[in-house]
Order: sequence, then structure tokens, then C-alpha cells
Amino acid sequence: MSRQDTARGASAAIGAALYSLATSAVRRLPRAMSLTAAATLATLDRTGPRRVTDLAAVEGVTQPAMTALVRVMEESGLVERRGDTSDRRVTLVCLTEAGASYVRTRRQAGVHAFERLIGELTGDEVEALVAAVPALKHLTELESQDRERPKQ
Repeated sequence: MSRQDTARGASAAIGAALYSLATSAVRRLPRAMSLTAAATLATLDRTGPRRVTDLAAVEGVTQPAMTALVRVMEESGLVERRGDTSDRRVTLVCLTEAGASYVRTRRQAGVHAFERLIGELTGDEVEALVAAVPALKHLTELESQDRERPKQ
């Protein structure tokens, strides 16, 4: 087997393990709101205020669907609309303190869930994960950059 085949096989195995882990993590989180709403709040937390059209593109939904979602989140006090100081015609969706708190709480719940699971690993397995942290952080950065590109 060539080195390239080995790398492809490793990438597939790692990708499958990460996908399975991510899917399990999402299933374990509280369902106080839809995944799209939670993802939209996380996007606003990560990137700051955005136009509804930008949010729709990033989250892969239609503009009318995002408008309706923003209205519901606004009524719940999680986001608010503000005018853009650089262009008075534009309205930006901003995270409120309640929305930011929701994102922090949800993120912390995910961290705690993984901490509990990691506590069940062997010392060698924990060391392997520690060694992988830089690569995992880089993967997160790459995924974040990819997520910010509008979906087709």
C-alpha cells in the first residue's frame, strides 16, 4: 500500500470518528431550540452582527426562513435588530446578552460532556488526545473558514 493510500485511509478513519463524535455530541445537547437557531446564535457570537441575508447564506437556509427565525429569536430576547452605522438602509441582527449567555451555557454543557467521557479513557488515550489538540484546533479553524463561505 502506498503512503498516499495510507494517508487517504487514515483521513477516512479520522473523518468517520470525528463525524460520529460530533453527531453524538449534537444529539446529547438540550433541545430548547432548533439546531439552525442554535447555529445562528453561535455564528453571531463568533462573527458579530450580521445581515439576515448573510446569516441565511452561512446557515444554508432561505432568506424568508432566516427572517422568520430571527423574528422568533427576537421575541425570545436572544437577538435584536440594529441599524448599521455605516449604511442606514441596512439592519443588522445582533446577539443580546441573553443570547450570548445561551451560547456560553450550551458550549459549556458540551465541554462538560466531553470532559466526563475523556475521564473514562486510559492515560495513553488521553495523551494521544493531548498530542492531537493542535491538529484539532487547526481543523476547527479550517471548518470555521469553510462555514463562512456562502453555501450553494
